[in-house]
Amino acid sequence: MKTATFRLYGELNDFLPANERQREVVHEFLGSPAVKDAIEALGVPHVEVDLVLVDGEPTGFAQRLNGGERVAVYPVFTRLDLAALVRVRAAPLRRVAFVVDGHLGKLARLLRLLGFDAEYAKGCRDEEIVALATRGERILLTRDRELLKRNAIAHGYWVRSTEPLEQAREVVRRFGLETLVRPFERCLACNGVLAPVTKEDVLLRIPPKVRTWRDEFFLCSACDRLYWRGTHYPRLEEWIATILRG
Repeated sequence: MKTATFRLYGELNDFLPANERQREVVHEFLGSPAVKDAIEALGVPHVEVDLVLVDGEPTGFAQRLNGGERVAVYPVFTRLDLAALVRVRAAPLRRVAFVVDGHLGKLARLLRLLGFDAEYAKGCRDEEIVALATRGERILLTRDRELLKRNAIAHGYWVRSTEPLEQAREVVRRFGLETLVRPFERCLACNGVLAPVTKEDVLLRIPPKVRTWRDEFFLCSACDRLYWRGTHYPRLEEWIATILRG
């Protein structure tokens, strides 16, 4: 049995047992596994890693371990210039779009509330979720670590919190989306884009009481659902403020 010493930094410690966090961990292995395989054997999905140093030298996921190495593994950096180093993450996507697995329905709705393209993979098998992420060049959001270890997944994030508003805050902070928020531009039900419509064009669809005090309406371009700023609107604004706060 061979060994290599690993040190995980920052939020990557979330994936380790409590007694192994913020310290060196000795990992045992047979043969000559790739760095990626060894990191994922420790429980860390590759999409969460930005930089790997083996014996002080930056390297890619494919490098093989032969025993005796010291491996430092770093999460995504947001403030450091790593242009001269070998970063292991895939190149950024041209657009921000998500696929949210079936256990995070409330998170999907909150991301839509913020104006982000969030496909909800309700009832989908793992293979279907991977296909949605890769075919549509979407960032996979999940609490299933094993799903993020699929080789086909280039962009993803393991959602730490179990509380929907905090989950949305996590995603916004993790991907630096604060300046991209465009509230009330997407359908909460189906993810379609909302477009303004004249009151006269939808008059027969408006509840009688609403006609007397609302003049601004929006239609979903995908499912034709009608929206207006009802009594629930202040609560939605509070949710948005909570997500963006801090």
